[in-house]
Amino acid sequence: MNRHPRPTPSRPRLLPVLAAPLLLAACAPSAFVHAPAIAGEAAPVAVVPAATASAPGLLPAVPQPPERPVAPPAVTDPAIDRTQRIANFVDYTASTYGVDPAHIRSVLAGAAHKQSIIDAMSRPAEAVRPWRDYRPIFINDARISGGKAFYAENREALDRVAAETGVPAEYIVAIIGVETSYGRITGNHRVLDALYTLAFGFPKRAPFFAGELAQLFALAKEEPQLDIPALKGSYAGAMGMGQFMPSSYRLWAKDGDGDGQRDLLTHKPDVFASIANYFVVHGWERGGPVVARADKAEGAAEFVPSGDPKSLEPDHPLSRLAELGFTPRAGEPVGEGATVIALDGEAGREYWLGYRNFYVISRYNRSPMYSLAVHQLAQAIAGRGP
Repeated sequence: MNRHPRPTPSRPRLLPVLAAPLLLAACAPSAFVHAPAIAGEAAPVAVVPAATASAPGLLPAVPQPPERPVAPPAVTDPAIDRTQRIANFVDYTASTYGVDPAHIRSVLAGAAHKQSIIDAMSRPAEAVRPWRDYRPIFINDARISGGKAFYAENREALDRVAAETGVPAEYIVAIIGVETSYGRITGNHRVLDALYTLAFGFPKRAPFFAGELAQLFALAKEEPQLDIPALKGSYAGAMGMGQFMPSSYRLWAKDGDGDGQRDLLTHKPDVFASIANYFVVHGWERGGPVVARADKAEGAAEFVPSGDPKSLEPDHPLSRLAELGFTPRAGEPVGEGATVIALDGEAGREYWLGYRNFYVISRYNRSPMYSLAVHQLAQAIAGRGP
């Protein structure tokens, strides 16, 4: 079947009551792409204090795919005239991805700089919320019932992907629920305008966004059914039901039904397979635990991260965490290694142990609150949540 994408109306990356799209969507490389739109406190995430963080006994890092390429300084250095930077971008994209330079120039001629996108990117993450305020945005009756209905409507396809990949169907559904309210809110900005604006008008993140703009042209070359000027998405350029950035779309999207196309805008078999594959390539452990509620021993010090203060790497053996005063509650799952997440909940301070699969969810969006919301929504959709 020859499908052509029909971009659906959507919205920017995060209207607090609806969804928390990943600024970079499934996909953004390092610190940006998964920066939460509702940033919330990056809770005192736990890791061993700086003095002992690199001590022997830490578990190895979860293997990750290579970082996606960013555009070179010739394209992104604000000291270079904008017109020259755009010309350099054409040369870079043509030589790197084999795209016709005349086509690139023609498409870019129709791109528009949008100050509203710069404004949205420049303001601090829209709101700084503690867990007690962040959680109800996603863990509520409407989102849970919507997820159950979505799962029921698509059970055969979801269960097939879950069996093939080991990623439970309820987590695939929860990602779609958090990102786009089950496909209802996917973004109303032209992806071309968003990436063009940020590549050439937002120097702080220009290397990343110019790299994504180049990947957009490479993606359209591989998926010719995608019409670049017609694509709609978030103000950061994320697309479709799962909010994939162009690089993630190009590198990790899957053709879920064998029709020869990868359509992450509206075609559910491809969306389901691609979200699951994103988890798999970032280290999902089939059957592994995700997170556990933990207790903190009286008098135990708070975890102070070493290195990246937002790291959720599950590199601490549970025995070491117990020595530091953090243990899973009775009946909670256990894993080989974990990190500690501390959040301000409705009843006060909460402590959680984030295992390998929790870390994998955080590759979609780097906020620990995002990962915990996805987990709790998934559990509720599956009938296991509170």
